[in-house]
Amino acid sequence: MVQRRTSTRLRARLLSVACASAFQVAGAAELAPPDSLAELSLEELSNIRITSVSKRAERLSDAAASIFVITAEDIRHSGVRSLPEALRLAPNLQVAQASASGHAISARGFNGSAANKLLVLIDGRSVYTPLFSGVFWDVQDVLLEDVERIEVISGPGGTLWGVNAVNGVINIITRPASDTQGGLVAAGAGNRDNDAAVRHGGKLGDDGHYRVYAKYFERFSTRTEDGRRKDDAWHKSQAGFRTDWRRSADTLTIHGNAYDGAAGQPLPGTIVVTGVTFPLGTISISGANLTARWSHALERGSNVTVQAYVDRTRRVVPPSFSETLTLVDLQFQHSLQPIGTHAPVWGAEYRHGRDRVTNSTFLAFVPPRPFFGFLPEKLKQRWWSVFAQDEISLRPDLRLTLGARAERNDYTGIEFLPSLRLAWKGASEHLLWAAASRTVRAPSRFDRDVFVPASPPFLLAGGPDVRSEVARVYELGYRGQPTKRISWSVTAFHTVYDHLRTQEIAPSRSFLVFANEMEGESSGLETWGTYQANADWRLSGGLSLLRERLRLKPGSTDTAGLTAQEGRDPERRWLLRSSLNLPHRTEIDATVRHVSALSAPTVPAYTAVDLRLGWKARPDLELSIAGHNLFDSGHAEFGDPATRTEVGRSVFFKVVGRF
Repeated sequence: MVQRRTSTRLRARLLSVACASAFQVAGAAELAPPDSLAELSLEELSNIRITSVSKRAERLSDAAASIFVITAEDIRHSGVRSLPEALRLAPNLQVAQASASGHAISARGFNGSAANKLLVLIDGRSVYTPLFSGVFWDVQDVLLEDVERIEVISGPGGTLWGVNAVNGVINIITRPASDTQGGLVAAGAGNRDNDAAVRHGGKLGDDGHYRVYAKYFERFSTRTEDGRRKDDAWHKSQAGFRTDWRRSADTLTIHGNAYDGAAGQPLPGTIVVTGVTFPLGTISISGANLTARWSHALERGSNVTVQAYVDRTRRVVPPSFSETLTLVDLQFQHSLQPIGTHAPVWGAEYRHGRDRVTNSTFLAFVPPRPFFGFLPEKLKQRWWSVFAQDEISLRPDLRLTLGARAERNDYTGIEFLPSLRLAWKGASEHLLWAAASRTVRAPSRFDRDVFVPASPPFLLAGGPDVRSEVARVYELGYRGQPTKRISWSVTAFHTVYDHLRTQEIAPSRSFLVFANEMEGESSGLETWGTYQANADWRLSGGLSLLRERLRLKPGSTDTAGLTAQEGRDPERRWLLRSSLNLPHRTEIDATVRHVSALSAPTVPAYTAVDLRLGWKARPDLELSIAGHNLFDSGHAEFGDPATRTEVGRSVFFKVVGRF
């Protein structure tokens, strides 16, 4: 107890020192931050260059997809402190908090703590884990002040990004090192969390730039609906760097990160095995990654890009398992010069994974054996893929995009992922588009290699015959500017799913196995828009509607998945935001979010109101105070009623100084 109090006091002192440093360095500062996107007109915002839809730089207004861009200024004005909170700004994502460190994030349904149909990239590095084809959100982190934009695609992205990009792609892109020169100190404190960060950038000779950063945060324990403390507090330290060189036709970027953290496991906090109670203990996470990307501009508009990264992670989840995973990925892409009316791009990717799982042993068994296990404990996996896409100008106002990817995995062999998109731009401010795609979610270790217990006789014996989940997606969308003050995007979609994972009784056996005996459809509407009331006031909003209809195939003995899956996704979500610049360099921002009820387990509908007041005391010194869920004493967002987090009011004060 004394050690814990001393550690808390030390962290508080570090935060106070960081706050004081921000004031001191700002007093001597002469450099102002880069021009903000808040000063751009709606026309200029529509011309932001994005890369996630076609793997080419293109204007947002020309992208034939349901894509929402979270800008750096959106993040700053919202007062969010983490990536999951920043992703709440995208109307086409469902983000639900389950504990202090746990979030369920998805697009177009199929949400859950192990959601597995959403691909996430950070500066070109895929962060999904082959363990369950999803994302450990307690690991993913960046310095938010370094984020340039977050491109959120709802809908399939398999042709360009591969399997698991079924219902969406999130592409987090940080600023070049040349845009983060000088120093930055940021620190904040509140009733829910504390954090602090430092960053410094400089030049490398005549052609290069660099930045280095370090950050630390701690999140306090949450409480359940009945007021019990969950003991799920967590903390994490992270440091990293980025270097960029540009010379003539060549660009080279190298960046890396390392992190270490720990989180308490939420309630119930224990597990009972054959009458013996075991404490869950503390989850520890650590890892490091390194990415290098080289791009060379060829003659007449062609371009070659080569990227390689290595990502090593370690997760210890007592008393269940510990995992050490090393991924090595190599990618090649060639964007050819336009050939008549054709603009082709092609590429290839190779990925190698080495996974080592240690299954914990429960002494309650005689002889001792793990209650839960991944078998084999050590596994090497290889993936490779090739893709090609051609954008064809049928007329000056009509574009047809054809693409396909062939991707091989060790479980199901080669998967074929085709797509077709048609875009008509009858006027410069209006784009009408339609698309049809086929994509899959390939099996993971959780689908094939999970056994309960980890030696015979089994209650659950993995999924030896599990195949890929298939989605056929049809979309129709519009994006445009009806007036100079209004921008609007709307997309209607229909998805047909097949071979969804179920839990079945093994034929002629007494144990369970994973299989693919569910199918169904989902339909919905996504729309958002922005209204520029005047030079200092911008209003925006979004609405998402979803209807899922899942059913078991004849003969299925599934005992778990159907009702639970449909009940995890809200039918309606809407978002309203207001950003107002006041005199004396003062800003006030308000956000109202509404999420309809969930049914499995039951989660009531809720409406959350967030407010932020910011003051630019100097061009290089900013103070802000943000309040979240201000008019709500508490609400649940996800999970079992007995143990889930009650998300209550929070207040956070932050200071950012640049020098």
